Amino acid sequence: MENLEPPKLSNQLCFPLYVISKEITGMYRPFLDELDITYSQYLVMMVLWENDGLTVNNIGEKLYLDSGTLTPLLKRLEAKNYISRQRKKEDERVVEIFLTKTGSDLRQKACAIPNKIQEKLNLSEEDLVQLKDAIKKLLIKIEK
Repeated sequence: MENLEPPKLSNQLCFPLYVISKEITGMYRPFLDELDITYSQYLVMMVLWENDGLTVNNIGEKLYLDSGTLTPLLKRLEAKNYISRQRKKEDERVVEIFLTKTGSDLRQKACAIPNKIQEKLNLSEEDLVQLKDAIKKLLIKIEK
């Protein structure tokens, strides 16, 4: 027999995950304001700092974003001269994204952000690793 009671917010997994995501993203805001980028733009830049010259589709796969969401982000980063978008010569439907010198230089300024966030959260390195591992396990289960 089905449970016909309305779901309680306090019993849901989705709600604390939503709140944590919102709050942590907010913690990044003052640091990212100094770089003149949003949290979503920061994610794109991190992907490119790891692997410059990816296609829009590659970036979207890594960030779980579709091109309709990603394209406006990329246009804003290009307007700030952090990236350049180039159509592939072999297939003009494919757009590759490259860091500009300004975008590469931004990496150095961003290096301090993870430690600042860790300090604000007041978590040990071990706690952070355990938390990330648990979240990664959950994401793997969701992706199956």
